[in-house]
Amino acid sequence: MDAKIVGWGHTAFGVHKDKTLEALIQEAAAEAIEMAGLEPADIDAIWLGHFNNRMVADAFASSLVLGLDDGLRFKPATRVENACASGSAAVFAARDAIRSGAARRVLVIGAEKMTELDTPGVTEALAGASYSGDEAGMSFPQIFARIASGYFQAFGDQSEALARIAVKNHRNALANPLAQMRREVTFDFCNTVSEKNPMIAPPLRLTDCSLITDGAAALVMVAEDMAGDFAHAVGFRGAAQANDFLPMSRRDMTELTGARVAIGRAYDEAGVTVNDIDTAEVHDCFTIAELMIYEAMGLAPKGRGAEVVAEGIAERGGRLPVNLSGGLKAKGHPVGATGVSMHVLAARQVTGTAGEMQRPGAELALVFNMGGSGVANYCSILAAER
Repeated sequence: MDAKIVGWGHTAFGVHKDKTLEALIQEAAAEAIEMAGLEPADIDAIWLGHFNNRMVADAFASSLVLGLDDGLRFKPATRVENACASGSAAVFAARDAIRSGAARRVLVIGAEKMTELDTPGVTEALAGASYSGDEAGMSFPQIFARIASGYFQAFGDQSEALARIAVKNHRNALANPLAQMRREVTFDFCNTVSEKNPMIAPPLRLTDCSLITDGAAALVMVAEDMAGDFAHAVGFRGAAQANDFLPMSRRDMTELTGARVAIGRAYDEAGVTVNDIDTAEVHDCFTIAELMIYEAMGLAPKGRGAEVVAEGIAERGGRLPVNLSGGLKAKGHPVGATGVSMHVLAARQVTGTAGEMQRPGAELALVFNMGGSGVANYCSILAAER
C-alpha cells in the first residue's frame, strides 16, 4: 500500500519579517489540506521537516501546525531533521507510515524561518550541518568552495559553466510567482567578480550561492486505495535515500557519490533511466552542486557536466529541463522547506498544473534533495496517476 500525493501548498519564498515560523507552517498546511478537499480532523498524522539550529527560538516546533484548527489537536506530530534534506526526510517518513499501515491520511510540512538572524548568524547555524572534527570553523560557502576547487583542479576551471547555471535558474524564476529572486541576471555579471558580485569563497562568487530565505511547503498524502477520491494523485515510481560519510576527508570531492547512489537506486526501482525523465528539481545550494548533480543523474560522465550547460540540455527548452522553478539559487532555500517544495513543484509538473513553469507533456519528474556536503541524499521519481 503505497502513498499518493493528493494535495499541496506552498508559501512565497523570501524575507517574511511579518510572518512567524508558525504562520508560515499553517499557511502552507491550510492550502494543502484545502486542495485535497479534506478537513483538518481527517489527518491521521503530521511530519514537519525543520532544521533550525537556533535560527528561531521555537526549537520544539512539531505541534505548531495544530493551531491551524482544533481538529488537528492530539494528532501525532513529529519533527524530522536531516540538515538541508529535512524536508525530504519528512516526506519519506510520512510515506513509510502509510506503507506500513500506521496511517492513511498524512500531512507533511517543510518550513524554515532564517531571516530572524543576520547573515553571520545564519552562516554559523548552517555550519552545524558539517563535521565538527575536520571542518570546524568552516562555513558552507567555504565547504562547497573546497568541493569546487577539487573539481576545478581535476577537470579545469568551470567558472563559466557555473555562471551559466546561475543565469538559467534566475531566468526560470521569472516564471515562478513564489520565487524569492525574480530578477534576470546576465552571464557577464555572474562571470565577473565585482562589488555587486564579490568572491564569497574562491572560486565561488555571490551569484554561485543560494539565498537566505523564509518559507514553507506542504503535502497531503493518502493510501493508494483512497486516491480515486481526489482530483489529482501523484505516485512514487521510485524513491531512495543514501547517506554518505560525514567527514569530507573520507569522500571523493570530485563527485557527489551519495547523490549518484541515491539517484541510481531510484532509477532502478522505477525501472527508468535518465532518458525517461522529463524534468528535475535538484539541490543547487551552490552552482557547483547543480553541475555535479548533472553527472550524478547520468546526464554527463564524471568531469564533463559543463557539456550539459554548453549543449543547453538542462535549459527550459532542452532535453531535460532542470530547476524550472528557479532552484534554490533563485527560488530560495529555506532549509527545512526545500525538500517538500521540490516535491510540490514536481507534483505540479506531472499533473500539468505548474502554470508558466510547466514543461509541456511532463510525465516523470525527478526530485533530488541533499543535506550537508553531499551527506544525506534523497531522490524521488514522481508520476501522475491521473
